[in-house]
Amino acid sequence: MDKTTIELLARRAGLAKALAEFPEDVAVAAKQAESAVAKVKKCTDPRAEPWPPMRAGSGL
Repeated sequence: MDKTTIELLARRAGLAKALAEFPEDVAVAAKQAESAVAKVKKCTDPRAEPWPPMRAGSGL
């Protein structure tokens, strides 16, 4: 991720003050987030739920 993209995303996220005071930390956090997003598996079945269905009253 390039510096311009990191700055744009940080400002959109409301992190302008953090970007001004700690630009290196914001860059590291952005790179960590980028690698985490890359590890997320994309759903191949649009009907599949990401977790078991929630049912009222079960588990009580």
